[in-house]
Amino acid sequence: MTFQTSQGLSELFLLRASSCAHIRVINAGKSTHNEDQASCEVLFVKKKAGGSNSTPNKNSSTKRRSSLPNGEGLQLKDNSDTDGINLYYWSLFDGHAGSGAAVVASKMLQHHILEQLQEIVDILRNTAVLPPTCLGEEPDNPSSNSRTLTRAASLRGGVGAPGSPSTPPTRFFTEKKIPHECLVIGAIESAFKEMDLQIERERTVYNISGGCTALVVVYLLGKLYVANAGDSRAIIIRNGEVIPMSSEFTPETERQRLQYLAYMQPHLLGNEFTHLEFPRRVQRKEVGKRMLYRDFNMTGWAYKTIEEDDLKFPLIYGEGKKARVMATIGVTRGLGDHDLKVHDSNIYIKPFLSSSPEVRVYDLLQYEHGPDDVLILATDGLWDVLLNEEVAEAVTNFLPNCDPDDPHRYTLAAQDLVMRARGVLKDRGWRISNDRLGSGDDISVYVIPLIHGNKQS
Repeated sequence: MTFQTSQGLSELFLLRASSCAHIRVINAGKSTHNEDQASCEVLFVKKKAGGSNSTPNKNSSTKRRSSLPNGEGLQLKDNSDTDGINLYYWSLFDGHAGSGAAVVASKMLQHHILEQLQEIVDILRNTAVLPPTCLGEEPDNPSSNSRTLTRAASLRGGVGAPGSPSTPPTRFFTEKKIPHECLVIGAIESAFKEMDLQIERERTVYNISGGCTALVVVYLLGKLYVANAGDSRAIIIRNGEVIPMSSEFTPETERQRLQYLAYMQPHLLGNEFTHLEFPRRVQRKEVGKRMLYRDFNMTGWAYKTIEEDDLKFPLIYGEGKKARVMATIGVTRGLGDHDLKVHDSNIYIKPFLSSSPEVRVYDLLQYEHGPDDVLILATDGLWDVLLNEEVAEAVTNFLPNCDPDDPHRYTLAAQDLVMRARGVLKDRGWRISNDRLGSGDDISVYVIPLIHGNKQS
């Protein structure tokens, strides 16, 4: 068992020196390399001179640390520029079938996010005005024109005869107003897509193996953006209460999406799988009988008459952590896996996998946070054996017993969580509380204090 520790995210949230904690425990012997990877950086987003939207310069206009996957050696440089935005970034990547995709994503995803934000940095800084519908347009001021047009008038231009000089340009009656945080969400979503495309393009040249889940946190302009693609998890513990900040994407949680895709494009099943779900494998002797099933349009169950096609292996089979897509993979969102096939076949699984993250937003300035209020990020090695409430109880009991001036208190809290999930080696294997089986997976945990995000007077 090997521990790796990282600490030292200084000037957290631009307010004062602080630290976050990241602890990993590697399941020794499971793989040559640790398949969990992480990254922690402080960056500066600035539009290029001349309005260029090219790739961000990694040396100029960017505060960054050396690209160590466990966050060590964070070096901040003073930046006197005032025409940009500071960005704080944390990430966890849980690799499978090799560490290649996780390693690449830990080095590059943050730069894809920067590239997406560069185009809109000026818009984000101008929080008093809603983003323009088209770049380059002058933003509308709702108070400057209180006149209400009828639908017919709006479609024909409002006043004047059609084509006359006094006729304003034709406009739709309503225009959706997009808040600034939706631009940040869109930038993160686009960055995930670009990261996945980069892995696809370069996987052969750089021998990028396997795939990975991705859990990313971006702190920008007073808000936390938590983006998750896979089965890692993020929770906020505030005043001892749990606030979920992510959802897991597994064959069970995404059953209907997967079934609908297979229904619309049955060739993806390779004539070996059925998109229907049954409580168990259908046997040949049951052809003609009525059996429980459910399709993509169903959350409940119904009976159908079993046919020959129903004897094929189900697209989704198994339950809980044992559920698999095409009997192969247990997560349905993430990065990579472009070469993943069903065993002993030529059926690709990638069409059923998505790189799109779910992004949740938490406004740090809306709440007052104490020293024991934290954001927890962890791979499934922790959550497979500990409930949200167990993690919250452990952290809530642990932090008050630490010296409040100890810069390592959050590191110790992260280490405590890892040890609770790993357990103690006994005659019947690794055991945790109540003699439950401990985690046999890689475990990575961030404990990030929220107190330094409090609004200052």
